[in-house]
Amino acid sequence: MNDVKQLPLLHERFYPRERRSVASAREFTRDVAVAWGVGGRVEDVLLCVSELATNALLHGVPPGRGYQLRLLLYGQTLRVEVHDSGDGLPHLRKPARDGESGRGLLLVAALADKWGVGERDPGKIVWCEFGVAGVSS
Repeated sequence: MNDVKQLPLLHERFYPRERRSVASAREFTRDVAVAWGVGGRVEDVLLCVSELATNALLHGVPPGRGYQLRLLLYGQTLRVEVHDSGDGLPHLRKPARDGESGRGLLLVAALADKWGVGERDPGKIVWCEFGVAGVSS
């Protein structure tokens, strides 16, 4: 019997501090998810990528920098990570009733199976995970 653990599949891309990078991150994620055979949860994953990338741009990426998007597939779990070099840690907050912002992490928390924040020097990693069935890892 072989007890060798399979390494996760990994795709990553760096994005500059530009609004249009969010659409590019979504497109990259869709392409990778299709290649991996991730089916039923793709729309949830894409929405979470949009929210995490937007949060990185608005709150985590200093001028002249960018953010890294990592997609990892291990077993039946798809992990999305957004790495940025900004200060501060994101947290869930109650959005203003008439405000147009403040709902991104609430959406991520509602759609993903897990989410969190990890340390990075400099900056942080905001991640979320999805259980995905029938993938071709």
